[in-house]
Amino acid sequence: MRWLASAGCILLLAGCKGDSLPKARVLPGDDNPHAQNDECKDASKDPGRVTLHRLNRAEYDATVRDLLGDTTRPARDFPADDHGYGFDNNADVLSMSPLLLEKYATAAEKLVETAWSKGHLRTCVLEAANPEPCARDILSRFARRAWRRPVTPDEVNRLLRALPLAQQQGDPPEMGVKLALRSVLVSPHFLFRMEKDPASTTPRRLDDFELASRLSYFLWSSMPDEVLLQAAEQGRLRTPEELEAQVRRMLADPKAQALVSNFAGQWLFTRALESAEPDPTLYGAFNEPLRQAMRQETELVFQEFITGDHKLRDLMDAPFTYVNDALATHYGLPPPGSATPKRVDLSGHSERQGIFGHGSLLTVTSNSDRTSPVQRGVWVLEQLLCSAPPPPPPNVEGLPPPVNPHMTMKERMALHRSLPQCQGCHRMMDPLGLALENYDPIGRWRLNEVSGAPVDATGDLPDGTVLNGGADMRRFVKDDPKLPACLTEHLLTYALGRGMADTDHCAVKEIAATAEASGGRLSDYILSIVLSDHFTSRQGDPEAQSP
Repeated sequence: MRWLASAGCILLLAGCKGDSLPKARVLPGDDNPHAQNDECKDASKDPGRVTLHRLNRAEYDATVRDLLGDTTRPARDFPADDHGYGFDNNADVLSMSPLLLEKYATAAEKLVETAWSKGHLRTCVLEAANPEPCARDILSRFARRAWRRPVTPDEVNRLLRALPLAQQQGDPPEMGVKLALRSVLVSPHFLFRMEKDPASTTPRRLDDFELASRLSYFLWSSMPDEVLLQAAEQGRLRTPEELEAQVRRMLADPKAQALVSNFAGQWLFTRALESAEPDPTLYGAFNEPLRQAMRQETELVFQEFITGDHKLRDLMDAPFTYVNDALATHYGLPPPGSATPKRVDLSGHSERQGIFGHGSLLTVTSNSDRTSPVQRGVWVLEQLLCSAPPPPPPNVEGLPPPVNPHMTMKERMALHRSLPQCQGCHRMMDPLGLALENYDPIGRWRLNEVSGAPVDATGDLPDGTVLNGGADMRRFVKDDPKLPACLTEHLLTYALGRGMADTDHCAVKEIAATAEASGGRLSDYILSIVLSDHFTSRQGDPEAQSP
């Protein structure tokens, strides 16, 4: 009877396709706090509107893990998720295809069969003569958790229609129950995070169950647990005190690792490390164990920022890191005597302090055969300062070969920048990337380039400031007044699953200011977001309200 679940899925999900958005537009930072206050003093409190949000692959796998105890990661067989505004949980680009519908039906069948055989779903005994009472109990409990909200008697009655269908086919009652369970997993109430639009264009505060889902998918990339569901059922998520208590509880839970994998993995580019392929003839020291150690280093440092007392801006120059013997040797650090990563103090090795000393970032922002000051500079502008340059003009050639074999990278970049069509963007990108030239394409510290020429790691900014290597770079970025708002913008984009627009500018500034005033830790930023109108409310669809 698999056809029934597939057909039902297609009917239920018709019209639930998201529309893609254009590339994110940059929100410029304002270096004048007084100007910010004047600009935002009377700004509207429009929280914006999130498109119907399909679970992405990471969220699907985490949800069936917590719902059914399944750790097989079935979503690996699904089509890849599109990205929008830097993340793969952007609701506007998470579309639905016929292939994905089929994958959902196949996964649901396997998930239910496996869970049923393990006894995870049977809360009572299905009597052949009168299976409905037990079936109702099983389906009510399961649908409540899977749909992340209470289910109505009518909804349960519709699910129970599978019982007579099974009987008509000569199947036992358990076949009907399993079919109903599968239909729960292909319902839009499971596959999408449902939020009702307000009846008017006036913003509406989310109900407790919608808020519980926003919170759990923000921090865990998964469904609410029983503690959070019960808090929603009791109406306790309406108070800031309860929301703060839930956030702190959830950040201390191992499931908060999802913030590392899914937020930091995309914001800090550690996911991209999986596809990095340095030229083996030039950089044969790079291998799979080193790739893994680099990724673990960045993930463990960020994990400490989730639970520790560090200010978020201290990511720029954190005086500690996590390395195993192989990565320590690669970096020129004393080996910690362990094949697994250990926390090490960097007070005597300032070149490795902060994210700019991480091999993961330095590798993914390099070409296979050389460093790339452009890629490194663009990463800083986009991910830390939200001042991304415009796309390059058409028909622009790449970096030309050196005029002589002993030219430094800075000299080669200067020749490229001399082209009139290249000057504007490169004046800001290049200095930021050139300040990191002491790091080779696989993150090793160097004093000489491959050609033998001494490294010139000075970057000349348009205002005359000279960044003399990584230490100046760290100070420059950490002290930039645009940094708090940019960190907020990325975190809020991920939390909401939508990109930021002009109307969000003042909210981003306010959330950042609140977080900094509270201590500037990552938890302060998360709390400031969760307690904001942007997170707890939603705007209606103006087009749907028009006559």
